[in-house]
Amino acid sequence: MDERIETSLHTGLLIAVVGSLAWATGLPMVFPSLGPSAFVLALFPDGEASNPRRVLGAHAIGVVAGLLAYQAFASGLVVTRSVPPFSATSLLLAASGVVSIVLTVAGMLSFDCSHPPACATTLIVALGLLSTVTGGAVIVASVAVLLAAQALFLSSIGRSAALGTSGSDENRL
Repeated sequence: MDERIETSLHTGLLIAVVGSLAWATGLPMVFPSLGPSAFVLALFPDGEASNPRRVLGAHAIGVVAGLLAYQAFASGLVVTRSVPPFSATSLLLAASGVVSIVLTVAGMLSFDCSHPPACATTLIVALGLLSTVTGGAVIVASVAVLLAAQALFLSSIGRSAALGTSGSDENRL
């Protein structure tokens, strides 16, 4: 099968597993940063970027950083519609977003678990979209389900889950 089709279907399968669980539970388990993570897992199944510790760790760091920034700057606010220019709401949400990114990148680099989609995760939390501890737990659980689906898929085709042993720059992301 063509690699482009294979990667596309693999990515879709991973999201379908999480989406099915979201449908069955009613929990918001499918969120924007999950798509890029699924794509990275499908595109680089043997790369460092797909290392489960790296993927789960980065998203967990993003959640914690987002929660800290949200509580410090934008508690109770949500970026779901336009607000007046130069408003306090806009400033607080922007500050929450900036601080969450800085904390997430610092955390990922400190714990050697860089995974760029986690920067989207932290913004989802910091901008009030999934900004509770429960919402954060759902995010981390969703990533764990995504990783379990990846391991099952790779096992079903006779491959093992990535351990991040490849030294290729393209696999580090």
